[in-house]
Amino acid sequence: MSIFNKLDGVVDRFEVLTEKLADPTIYDRQAEFKKISSERANLEEVVVAFKEYKQIKEDIDEAKDILKNEKDEDMREMAKEILNENEPQIQVMEDRLTILLLPRDPLDDRNVMMEIRAGAGGDEASIFVENVYRMYLNYFRDLGFKSEQVSISESDEGIKEVIFSVSGEKVYSKLKYESGVHRVQRVPKTESQGRVHTSTITVAVMPETDDLEFELDMNEVRIDVYRSGGAGGQSVNTTDSAVRVTHIPTGTVVANQDQKSQLKNKEKALKILKNRIYDKMLQEKNAVEAAERKGLIGTGDRSERIRTYNYPQGRLSDHRIGLTLYSLDKIIEGDMGAVTEALIAHNQAELLKGQED
Repeated sequence: MSIFNKLDGVVDRFEVLTEKLADPTIYDRQAEFKKISSERANLEEVVVAFKEYKQIKEDIDEAKDILKNEKDEDMREMAKEILNENEPQIQVMEDRLTILLLPRDPLDDRNVMMEIRAGAGGDEASIFVENVYRMYLNYFRDLGFKSEQVSISESDEGIKEVIFSVSGEKVYSKLKYESGVHRVQRVPKTESQGRVHTSTITVAVMPETDDLEFELDMNEVRIDVYRSGGAGGQSVNTTDSAVRVTHIPTGTVVANQDQKSQLKNKEKALKILKNRIYDKMLQEKNAVEAAERKGLIGTGDRSERIRTYNYPQGRLSDHRIGLTLYSLDKIIEGDMGAVTEALIAHNQAELLKGQED
């Protein structure tokens, strides 16, 4: 099937979905309304691009017809200008349409929950968690994303663990490649000899789910309450406000004591637990797909070392795609566009290669 047959099919489907949304009774069926709205929104970019492409093709055909049949010099000059302007765009637009027709990750539109944890390296790892957390927050600001801190565990020097949600347009599509082990090489501020140390942190990006898709069975969850401890003010350990939830079948445990309210801590802990279990299901699915399509960047293996931040050389290296950028100073302040775009482009190229094979 040619690309144009596929595109005609996309336009037909878009029009069917538009008609369905015009039915006023659709709002009484919220699940159906949400599904149709989401599908239509995903097709809209393709439809708009295809209409632009067809308009340019029509303008080119009309200009060629003028050059073939028209003797008036002014008309012929105008036709030449149209051809000079539009003909170079054809291949660019065909390439863009080809990419837009690639199989989409159905999770790309999702908001996410992210977790950043200190790994090997003691205080230096905690300091780097704080650095990377700030990097992401600055990046979110540039993208227009909103973030909300869910839970944080601080150390004397930095952050041991931070969990936060991120919402916006196509959040998962931009952040899904961040999951894995991030390694930092630099001289810690506590190092008097000037030696470079290596530390690691882990980042997990989990697409958010809802009850229509995945519902946590509370019969499989044990909830324990206890008194808060550690830093948190005078009143944290005077009431049983801390909550620990355990998913018995998988042994997944989440504890939360950020709030004074036991109810709020329970809500946060259950939200984290639900996303972790759903994410584990996706990791298993992604592992199978990654084995079948080796060129694609995996989003499942949290133990994979994906990136090195080398401060002495000002270098960032993404080991999955062989990317090296000597602009670490800008990237660590949130200028991550070049990294994200390179990862997306690599995945698109591998998908295109898969279609040709």
